[in-house]
Amino acid sequence: MTQVTAAMVKELRVRTGVGMGKCKEALEEAKGDMELAISNLRKAGIAQAVKKEGRETKEGAIGTAETDKAIAIVEINAETDFVVKNEKFQHFLREMATEIANTNPQSIDSFLSQKASQDTSLTIDQYRATIVHSLGENLKIQRFAIIPKTDDNSVAVYLHMGGKIASVVEITGATGEEALCKDIAMHAAAEAPQYLVESEVPAEVKAQEEDIGRAQVQGKPENVIEKIVQGKLNAFYDQVCLARQKFIKDPSLSITQLVEKRGKEVGKTLTLKRFIRWQVGEAV
Repeated sequence: MTQVTAAMVKELRVRTGVGMGKCKEALEEAKGDMELAISNLRKAGIAQAVKKEGRETKEGAIGTAETDKAIAIVEINAETDFVVKNEKFQHFLREMATEIANTNPQSIDSFLSQKASQDTSLTIDQYRATIVHSLGENLKIQRFAIIPKTDDNSVAVYLHMGGKIASVVEITGATGEEALCKDIAMHAAAEAPQYLVESEVPAEVKAQEEDIGRAQVQGKPENVIEKIVQGKLNAFYDQVCLARQKFIKDPSLSITQLVEKRGKEVGKTLTLKRFIRWQVGEAV
């Protein structure tokens, strides 16, 4: 059994919005299993939406770079926020984003082993080591993503909280729709969707939501239960799928409807193809 600590109770409180006392009880009943405690609170109808955030994260920042051919984003972690705010760290972050956008590496490992344009006698990892030595603190290039530009897509990036959160949105069907992409990226940064569309929701997640829904409506006829469970499942999709979320600037429209509306205005068939939403530390 995992010892229930005050920090665990606080995390459960942050993630569920449930009172401290109930959180402590739920963790004790779940023998310290955070996810089981959350599930039990939801089955009891006490907790509704659950935040992914809540756990203490490592420090770091997300940077971006853009070329004629692609947009790249990269997360670099450090030990302290003091170093993250240092101009040398910020310069290194911009350098790495630019390097990724220009060279299109296939993986973190291949990127670390390629030659650094700042000094071709060094690999990227060796160059990183020189920055570590200079700052006196370890740095890790945690992850990156590259979104190619084509003659049929529009892409935009939004950075929030000084690079602690980053969102990228791609729409296909036309170029020149960066403003729309930026609006949706800002929405994604605020609303934290987990999936693009409901078909991306893993089967085990869907099964868990159905199980929680059934636990909340016990004692009713089976046909009634099925309708209620489906309604709860649809409400879950509306919460976690970007395409189904209500646009934060105009809740009368879903994100899908927003894209369709813009498509009609410009006479194009626009499609929300993908989004990325990163928060510093979640990949650690």
